[in-house]
Amino acid sequence: MTPWNLLALTPLPPDALRGLLAPLGDRVTLSFARDRAAMEAALPQAEIVLGDWSASLAMDAAAVAAAPRLAFVQQPSVGVDGHDLAALSAAGVPLANTAGVSAVAVAEWCLGAALTLSRRLVAADAAVRAGGWPQLDLGPRELSGSHVGVVGYGPIGQECARLFGALGCRVSHWTRTPRGEGYAPLEDVVATADVLVVVIALSDETRGLIDPARMKQGALLVNAARGGVVDQRALAAALREGHLGGAALDVFDTEPLPPYDPLRDLASVLLSPHVAGVTPQSTGRLVASVVGNLTAAVEEKKIENVVNDAPARIRRRDGSGK
Repeated sequence: MTPWNLLALTPLPPDALRGLLAPLGDRVTLSFARDRAAMEAALPQAEIVLGDWSASLAMDAAAVAAAPRLAFVQQPSVGVDGHDLAALSAAGVPLANTAGVSAVAVAEWCLGAALTLSRRLVAADAAVRAGGWPQLDLGPRELSGSHVGVVGYGPIGQECARLFGALGCRVSHWTRTPRGEGYAPLEDVVATADVLVVVIALSDETRGLIDPARMKQGALLVNAARGGVVDQRALAAALREGHLGGAALDVFDTEPLPPYDPLRDLASVLLSPHVAGVTPQSTGRLVASVVGNLTAAVEEKKIENVVNDAPARIRRRDGSGK
């Protein structure tokens, strides 16, 4: 069988990527691109694209139009930021992500972040390092017994609900497709939660979804979704004015967080460099998911976790778009 042309956009050294994709053997030939010009030069011959988890490069409408042989896009992350799902669907090209591989890691980060905020651990650490001993001044509170609202109820949201529920929290959730015990309207979840955990995918529908001004006075916000889901300017204002009790953020509008960003100056914010889902265990699951899907693709078997309106089995194209 003629090898499939696989274009890798991932920010990994070629030798490392060759090692990860070794199970595919001689069923693929690899090419690499780390900038737009190189990607555009390679697209006319690309049959399979392995995406870029940093979203620096993506299959937007122009890229899809420039790839007449394209049959499959595998994104090595849960988020599919930048890819034009409509253009891919119109071309009959399935786009798959790695749904579920980081659910445990992200949910654990959300729980740890909520505990850190509620028990004021960062402030306590800073005070002790500075020579203080503020046993009566920090105002910590227990998480158990509080109302935790989860926005998003995919694998991560469900694992968040399980972990917070096991700690004795009352958990409600909102998702775009109503399902699961504890579902409630978004307005109710946002307005009544003592801790609001945001783990929903970013899309045109969810951009700016969470307005911190509508949250309960003194509530805590934990965002491990994407920066654009929460109105970041409004969040900074709500924290500065004391409307919220604190926030833990693993994601931002611009990453890395710019040096001038006002969030850097707010002591009530826990800042994290988009690592909630990065553990050795989740990385192992991600690699297995990607290699498994690529193997299924070249063997013309069913692909898992297709996120757009396209067939879950790929077929080779002749370069005419057919």
